[in-house]
Amino acid sequence: MIPERITSLASYAEDLASTGQTCFTREAAMEALGISHGAFLDAAARLAKRGHIFAPRRGFYVITPTRFLKWGAPPPGWYIDAMMEEAGRPYYVGLLKAAELHGAAHQAVMEFQVVTDRQWKPIRAGRSKIVFYFRRDLAAIESGIAGRKTDTGSMRVSSPALTALDLLRYPKASGGLDHTAGVLVELAPAIDPEQLGALAPAFERSVVQRLGYVLDQIGSADTAQTLDDYLANGNAPWVELEPGEAKRAIGEDEIQRDRRWHVIVRRSLVVDEQ
Repeated sequence: MIPERITSLASYAEDLASTGQTCFTREAAMEALGISHGAFLDAAARLAKRGHIFAPRRGFYVITPTRFLKWGAPPPGWYIDAMMEEAGRPYYVGLLKAAELHGAAHQAVMEFQVVTDRQWKPIRAGRSKIVFYFRRDLAAIESGIAGRKTDTGSMRVSSPALTALDLLRYPKASGGLDHTAGVLVELAPAIDPEQLGALAPAFERSVVQRLGYVLDQIGSADTAQTLDDYLANGNAPWVELEPGEAKRAIGEDEIQRDRRWHVIVRRSLVVDEQ
């Protein structure tokens, strides 16, 4: 027989779920149930073992609906906004996950990618993995972040323009340059050139140069022109298209220099098929 306090916590979670709420804090549950910290931890551990709740971060619990019990947790989009609000951290869903949400991904994205202003370790949430990427000055790119409705509320997602810049800023998160180019083929038509130009000063010039080059290569010259206009306001130093390629031993005749973007190209771009 399940102890009364376990049943009480289970009922508390069920009551929240019945009103559309997907998560709760330790403090709120303790206050609502009138139980001690130890009693709560015992009850939560038992419910978590049965898969009915899980804690993506200490003191913050997510309720797992019956249809997601086999997954071990509901999708991160159900609770990412509440979790980051409870943590007091600004954030947005970005990179490949944002591209997928904008319809520019030819395969399921394995990571739920979030950009925030703190260094956070990845979180395993059932079948999902939430991975965090660091950016100190999120206020500088606020114009490129918008709310997006989810099944349980909303979450903050990068616009196509901000997503494109981020894909070049975080190359390891983007699956490499060829994969990034493939994503940009589908994402480019949705990019607002005016917003792209407004966001460019918030990024390293090398990121802007690389994105401009890639957009040129995939046939989005009109969108790239906005970045060219921005770079024309200053002297852009020569940068490697792929920083790691600088160490690769090749002949000088194999190196190309794109003079529009001041990008050093050591291999041809191979666009991943979508």
